Amino acid sequence: MTAPNAPPTTTTTTQAYGESWYWDNRYAHDPSTFDWYQKYPSLAPLLRLYFPPTPHHPILVVGCGNSAFSEGLVDDGYDEVVNIDISSVVIEAMQKKYANRPQLKYMKMDVRNMSAFDTRSFSAVIDKGTLDSLLCGHNSRQNAGKMLEEVWRVLKDKGVYILITYGSPAYRLPLLKDLSWTIKLHVIEKLASGNSSHQTTDITCPIPLDVNGGSVEGAVGMKADVHYIYVCIKDNSERVKDESPMEG
Repeated sequence: MTAPNAPPTTTTTTQAYGESWYWDNRYAHDPSTFDWYQKYPSLAPLLRLYFPPTPHHPILVVGCGNSAFSEGLVDDGYDEVVNIDISSVVIEAMQKKYANRPQLKYMKMDVRNMSAFDTRSFSAVIDKGTLDSLLCGHNSRQNAGKMLEEVWRVLKDKGVYILITYGSPAYRLPLLKDLSWTIKLHVIEKLASGNSSHQTTDITCPIPLDVNGGSVEGAVGMKADVHYIYVCIKDNSERVKDESPMEG
């Protein structure tokens, strides 16, 4: 997705999506608020379904940019929203903008290395396009794997990773299956020209998902103009079982 007033997307541009210099330059030249893929009101019913506002249940928003999404979370009752981005330019701007909102915290951080956070720190992680950005760049599979490992690590047991993406199950499930998740799939129609769209389907109803994602096309249509939302619930039981010492 291209931000307003941004130059046309080229292969060279998309390959830079995983680089901090690209985002520093972009936010320095276009500081206007921009939400990738979806705005908060369109996703709110799904978020409330899987993790309703609960005191002292911190949420992590990765690749936050200068989106108003996290402001929407706080306005809706979520009381601890941590936002990270690889761009120091946008983080400094957001820290100043929300200096009077203690529920919002902004930190410069690479999602592939979130060592500043303890293991099992967050109840939910929200990703609108960050994994997609890494998949556009060099060493995409390796970088995506690092990111997902870190997301899994910082989530509490039974914590929820919400991945909003243009990637269909055929392309995203192979990335997700390396970790212990219970995965549910939802779809939402893309916004028209950045405006709120009238949804003809209920975002809170999951779509049946087989191993290869083959059931999805039948449910949403071959040429459906949608974003895919993967709700990944952390299941630590398999990882613990695998890491347990073998009985003699």
